[in-house]
Amino acid sequence: MNHYAKLTRITYIALLALALAAPLLGLYPVFVMKLLCFALFACAFNLLLGFTGLLSFGHAAFFGFAAYITGWGIKSQGWTPEIGILGGAIVAALLGLLVGLVAIRRQGIYFAMITLAMAQMVYFICLQASFTGGEDGLQGVPRGNLFGVLPLASDTTMYYVVVAVFVACFLGISRIVHSPFGQVLKMIRENEPRAISLGYEVDRYKLLAFVLSAGLAGLAGSLKTLVMGFATLSDVHWSMSGEVILMSLLGGVGTFFGPVFGAGIVISLQNLLADKVGAWVTVIIGAIFVVCVLAFRKGVVGELQAYLERRRAAKA
Repeated sequence: MNHYAKLTRITYIALLALALAAPLLGLYPVFVMKLLCFALFACAFNLLLGFTGLLSFGHAAFFGFAAYITGWGIKSQGWTPEIGILGGAIVAALLGLLVGLVAIRRQGIYFAMITLAMAQMVYFICLQASFTGGEDGLQGVPRGNLFGVLPLASDTTMYYVVVAVFVACFLGISRIVHSPFGQVLKMIRENEPRAISLGYEVDRYKLLAFVLSAGLAGLAGSLKTLVMGFATLSDVHWSMSGEVILMSLLGGVGTFFGPVFGAGIVISLQNLLADKVGAWVTVIIGAIFVVCVLAFRKGVVGELQAYLERRRAAKA
């Protein structure tokens, strides 16, 4: 194991220990849970953009629609929390399959615009459908008991469930990227014509990556509904797609921890500044984004990794 890999492993272990100890350190559990939900959303998006090279402007559709499905199922249909979360993720994956079949045949800006158009259709459905509550959204979604045993009404119990899901998904994404399937995705990102010339059915790989990303985004939306107790139109609005792009670019596209870092920055700033500066928080986040794009072309984590690689190469 080289020095960089060892440093990465130590960093992840330290962050996991910090996450497990967060409630004991006085950190507000609901805030950290919200941060982890959006970090998972950003990781799901990064699987598509960072490792497959597909820019989607419509990922809020999967995040928000899954949030509505989970909220509606638990509140109106009496679903248990695990069924609600699983149902939201499955519906998001199926929606991703539908959108992917339409969009995956196009590339570049055309692919991005198709995903945005399809996401706006989902937004209109959520605005008009009776089960979503329209402009009022779904309020007062109960957490219930996980598997009939764990009382999720307790913020501490809910917190450790969210941490467990996030860690499992993070490790799952890492396994996907390092698998032969993930190597093909990277090849498609770097040189799609070469992948085609080697005999790979590129569209199938891209479609599977799109569905996986949509399902994980839906899982994040479902968890967020359970944590916060509501689902609103802002979850499925196009601006939410912009936020997840911002999180990924800010932290570093194509890195594992970058989207988590980016989500932490954005959610923390929104939480800290919303009461002080109101709507100006978006201007401040935008300014920070511009500075980071100019100073850190690969994102904060991406530039740090590049610096460590340069040092390692210089020593070698």
